[in-house]
Amino acid sequence: MAVIETAERFLPQGLRTRLRPWLDDFARTLRQDNETARAQGQALIAFLIRLVSAAIAFVSQIVLARLMGEFEYGIFAFVWVLVVLAGSLSCLGFHTSVIRFLPHHQTEGDMAAARGLLVAARVFTLICASTIAVAGFAFLHFFGDLFQSYWLVPLFLAMVTLPMIALGDVLDGTARANGWTVTALSPTFIFRPTLILLFMVAGVWMGAPDTAVTAMQAALAATYLATLTQYLRLRLRLQRTFGRGKLRLQSRAWLAYSLPIFLIDGIGFLLTNADVVVVGLYLPPDQVGIYFAATKIIVLVQFVAFAVKAAAGPRFSVLLATNDPQELARFAAQVARWSFWPALILGIVLLLTGRQLLGLFGEAFTEGYWLLPILFAGILAKALIGPGETLLSMGGHERLCVLLYGVVLITAIAANVVLIPRLGLTGAAIATSLAMAVEALLLHIALRRTLGIVLFALGRSKTFPGIKAE
Repeated sequence: MAVIETAERFLPQGLRTRLRPWLDDFARTLRQDNETARAQGQALIAFLIRLVSAAIAFVSQIVLARLMGEFEYGIFAFVWVLVVLAGSLSCLGFHTSVIRFLPHHQTEGDMAAARGLLVAARVFTLICASTIAVAGFAFLHFFGDLFQSYWLVPLFLAMVTLPMIALGDVLDGTARANGWTVTALSPTFIFRPTLILLFMVAGVWMGAPDTAVTAMQAALAATYLATLTQYLRLRLRLQRTFGRGKLRLQSRAWLAYSLPIFLIDGIGFLLTNADVVVVGLYLPPDQVGIYFAATKIIVLVQFVAFAVKAAAGPRFSVLLATNDPQELARFAAQVARWSFWPALILGIVLLLTGRQLLGLFGEAFTEGYWLLPILFAGILAKALIGPGETLLSMGGHERLCVLLYGVVLITAIAANVVLIPRLGLTGAAIATSLAMAVEALLLHIALRRTLGIVLFALGRSKTFPGIKAE
């Protein structure tokens, strides 16, 4: 409240008068003491963090692109996408199962199980990520001649970075499960990109070459520093919340939920990054750099969905546990509207300014402007149903989610493989947009047939009696 009042004093009188009704509504929302209001507050905080993160990442990518040029920038972008993808997959679903089970154990007063889950998630993830990294080192050692020489050192550095990427995702999920949105998101989305930029600029200033290798060295140092700092901070906070004592493992239940989620998230991550990966396989690094710059601009729209998902997940879990289908349907419809309308407004703004924004990366990057409306169409289709995959998986339909996302991934890969050789970057954008539209349609149908919920941002919440979560 003090922040709002302080901000008001800096506004001109006329603007303050016009914004007064909105600010009063916002202040009332913050004062409300109910679960929906808390979810709204968490969504707003998550969105603001991602917005600040987007600004930092945008400036960072502009500086990196101008320092390195589109060729070296394309190498860095491709390798960074691969390591973030591999790190996220290394969690094997535990970064999401923490969100699912930690509030449940805490509600039941089972602190031993909660402590066991926290330890198991971190240890299991680090072992898995380290195993994948060692396998990657071995592959590069024995089959490095399959790659152009400029890929080898960045890929090696990516393998070293991988375990900290994975641990950071688990810490993110742990903090989100407790409603600590700032603690969850700021290390990955604010501190890490800021440090990458600072380390890269400092390295070049001190005489390091302005290449993808230097950029990956900066990313490695930034990832370790951000993740380990988050771990120490979160460990102290968790000890105050859950105390010290015995650990109780429910490995069968956790794994039974985590492995399907691993497949869902894995397919989702592959789906999100399939276009960049296939572009990197078919086209030279400079084209990868142009495509990556375009996605960095339009991805701002997806931050809305990320923020809403971060806040809605724990609330979905509580409503499913209380078995209140009417309230679940009402909240789900509200969440879909939270996703769609801000995404629509933000997307239109980005389309109007997209050419100028791409020009900041360098003159060559404006070639990617016409990718923006194509990608935006797919993002908007997905925004119509909000975080439908989260609701479906938390409703006990993880296997169905795996099946649906398997279909979507096959659609995306097939479309990319067919369209990129023929249409280049435009083909990649069309394939990605098509896959997101298919994803939205399948989730809409699945939610109606399983949970009995019609989830659509432009319609009213509806439920069908007799259908319950598993």
